[in-house]
Amino acid sequence: MPYVSAPSDLARDHAARRLAALATPPGALGRLGELAVWHAACRGRVPADPPSRPRLVIFAGDHGVAAHGVSAFPPAITGAMVRTFLAGRAGVSALAAAHGVGVRVLDLGVDEDFDDLDADVRAALTRHKVRRGSGAIHLEDALTPAEVRAALDAGAAVAREEMAEGADLLLSGDMGIGNTTPAAALVAAGLGLPAAEVVGRGTGVDDAGLARKTEVVQAALDRVGTRAADPIETLQALGSADLAAATGYLLAAAQDGVPVLLDGLMSVACALTADRIEPGATAWFAAGHRSTEPAQSLALAKLGLEPLLDLGLRLGEGSGAVAAVPVLRSAAVLLRDVALLSDLGA
Repeated sequence: MPYVSAPSDLARDHAARRLAALATPPGALGRLGELAVWHAACRGRVPADPPSRPRLVIFAGDHGVAAHGVSAFPPAITGAMVRTFLAGRAGVSALAAAHGVGVRVLDLGVDEDFDDLDADVRAALTRHKVRRGSGAIHLEDALTPAEVRAALDAGAAVAREEMAEGADLLLSGDMGIGNTTPAAALVAAGLGLPAAEVVGRGTGVDDAGLARKTEVVQAALDRVGTRAADPIETLQALGSADLAAATGYLLAAAQDGVPVLLDGLMSVACALTADRIEPGATAWFAAGHRSTEPAQSLALAKLGLEPLLDLGLRLGEGSGAVAAVPVLRSAAVLLRDVALLSDLGA
């Protein structure tokens, strides 16, 4: 994979000087000012226009652990929600429509074939499908070596398709019943933590479900052992087709110099894994929101990212990242459009 270059230091310095020269009290723009400087550095120009073509890709897949008591919902919900995305009726669909964010959903590992869909729709949805469902990580590897490579390559290809069509901001979303379990395992492996410190309630499991989920993640970590020191092995053993594809998607964005707004646990677990694969990738990422999952906050702290929003969201789908798009646009227009003190003649 190509090496990740850093955002432009020259643009960052220019943006910081422009921010200090605005006709506002020093520091008055707070984190909006910091965000504007980051965005300008990523875009390599000052001032940088606000994102005009943000694109969300939702990576969908099923997870073998969903059959082992880790989720409050049955696996069949995954396919039903994929159809809801396609119909534009999901929670993230409403947010994306409100904020001008294009949405694309892809089946990387859903445990069904979608034979009921129109042939063209089905072909687009399943074009990058790796397998039907990923392995139950406490009992077996999620993927084979060939499958993890195929998923990483698929995510990268999708990111580059979006960038080639003019995307100037990428967002990653998720759909898959049970997906907070492998995502928590990825974070635990990446940070060297036990399951008890990373596992959360996901879709809202009760105390017994939380205990079971913690047991499953710890069993997975114990099964994998020292293999978790390698990020690709970690994805193969503890991830899933959809999470591996999201990791490849984030890596491609960093490699090609397009900024990313991260979403909740799944997105951040993949960002952590991407940075393990290519250190420095995080420089291209901003955290859209803080989820209620402990693993997300732990991974964000490791990556040095402070979320833009903290609304108690646990919807997934990319919803927190989409909700943060207006914040990024606000930051960019402030740096671009506010008068300079020198313009006031004062």
